[in-house]
Amino acid sequence: MIAIIDYGMANLRSVQKAFAEVGQTAEIVSTPEAIEKADHLVLPGVGAFKDAIATLRDKNFDEPIIGHIKKDKPMLGICLGLQMLFDVGYEDGEHKGLGVLAGTCVRFDVDETMHLKVPHMGWNQLNRRAETPLLKGIADGVGVYFVHGYHVVPADDSVIATTTDYGRPFVSSIRRGNLMATQFHPEKSQKVGLQILANFAAV
Repeated sequence: MIAIIDYGMANLRSVQKAFAEVGQTAEIVSTPEAIEKADHLVLPGVGAFKDAIATLRDKNFDEPIIGHIKKDKPMLGICLGLQMLFDVGYEDGEHKGLGVLAGTCVRFDVDETMHLKVPHMGWNQLNRRAETPLLKGIADGVGVYFVHGYHVVPADDSVIATTTDYGRPFVSSIRRGNLMATQFHPEKSQKVGLQILANFAAV
C-alpha cells in the first residue's frame, strides 16, 4: 500500500492523481495506525516548516514516520516533506525537525547576493550526484518543477542524490537506503515526474 500522509499542509489530491496516472493506487491516510501499516509512505508538504512540524507532532505522526524510516521501508518526502527530515529548520525562528538526517534547512540568500528572486519558482535541471532509484531510466539534466524559498544543507554529503543550480548549487533530492526525498514537485513535473513516482512505487 502507498500511503500519502494527510496533515493539512499539502495538495494531496494532485499527488494521488499522479500515482493513479502511472497505475498505482495511493491511499490518503490521517491516523498514526494507518501510517504504521503502510508499505510505501509519502510525506508531501507546502507551507511553513514551523507549522508543518508542529502539526505532525500534534497528530502523533512523527514517531510512526520515524519508525517507518528506521525499518528501511520505502518513503518519499516532497518539498516540505524533504525539509522536515533534517535536524533544524530556520523559517520564522529555529524549529526542530524529525532529525532523521543530520543537517539544516535554510533560506536562499541569492536575492541579497545575486539579485535572484526568492522563492525559487519554475522549471530547473537536476544534476545527478549519486545513484537513486527515483531516477532509474531518466537522463541527467532533466527539468523538474520547483517552488520554495528554503533548501536543505545535509551534514553528510553521501545522502545527496541530485543538486540544482540557482545562483549556486543546492540539494534538490536526497537518498539514504529506501528513504528518498525531493525538493521539487514530481506531481507537477509532467512526464519526468510521473516516471519518478512510478520508480518509487517499484522500490
